[in-house]
Amino acid sequence: MFIIAGLGNPGKQYENTRHNTGFSVIDVIAEEFDIAVLEKKHKAVIGKGYIDGQKVILAKPQTFMNLSGESIRELVDYYKVDETSELIVIYDDVSMDVGQLRIRKKGSAGGHNGIKNIIAHLGHDTFLRIKVGVGEKPKGYDLADYVLGHFTQDEQKIMRESAGQAARAVRLLVQGDVDKAMNDYNKKVRGAEGDGV
Repeated sequence: MFIIAGLGNPGKQYENTRHNTGFSVIDVIAEEFDIAVLEKKHKAVIGKGYIDGQKVILAKPQTFMNLSGESIRELVDYYKVDETSELIVIYDDVSMDVGQLRIRKKGSAGGHNGIKNIIAHLGHDTFLRIKVGVGEKPKGYDLADYVLGHFTQDEQKIMRESAGQAARAVRLLVQGDVDKAMNDYNKKVRGAEGDGV
């Protein structure tokens, strides 16, 4: 069984903001694999279903971004999954171009408070993650204002395509083809390569 968690903030005012990219990708996966994400459990809204015969739990933590680890910890404990290989976390990344994907098996939080909190609750940084680029913050912008802002129309189109790619990447991950997913979907960003930041 896999837990596939998309990070974001609950509430109408946060819908479709850059920081809620994880929620948006979960919506696309849910639609693609016909999984209703409606049940309130483990400080999240969850849905149970199958991707290519593999049982999955789709989750949108409702703790607000900075406390995402509380929900993830509960989910991992309750469903008894091996978080190093059966947990997939999807979230926004301001260090990558809009719509760019990067799949990692482990790595630091890279300044992302949701991931920082998950690492704190799990006690390690080894879990699968799909980072979705939301573009770098323009000079002079406050980071919080930027990530809680909305995409332009052009960006929305790119993000929709990107969410579809992320759903296909998830399919490979649940099949155990992590390296293939990384090879197919990781695209270098202007030569920037790090330890999963």
